[in-house]
Amino acid sequence: MTILFLVLIIIASVAIGLFILIQNPKGGGLAGNIAGFNTQFMGVKQTTDVLEKGTWVMAIAIALLCLFSAFFIPEGKSSGRDPVNARPATSAPAPASGSPLQSTPPAK
Repeated sequence: MTILFLVLIIIASVAIGLFILIQNPKGGGLAGNIAGFNTQFMGVKQTTDVLEKGTWVMAIAIALLCLFSAFFIPEGKSSGRDPVNARPATSAPAPASGSPLQSTPPAK
């Protein structure tokens, strides 16, 4: 399921990149040159509006896909050692009977 989200995020990222590259903030750019629209689509000035709305839709889609993909990441699987739950390879010997703080003097 995470692979599906990854593919959708990549497709949406490419789409938003295309929407942004087609736009020109001064109104010239490719948006006015595609099939002679000249920022008019069916008699109404809508080409730049469609590109701007498409940019916002793709940005929201990427954000939502990233948030929802976190719910489908399996818990309990880790690729490496978990430092919080990892146990040391060697453990200290248990204290001798008696006081738990009792230590043995070093051998001479």
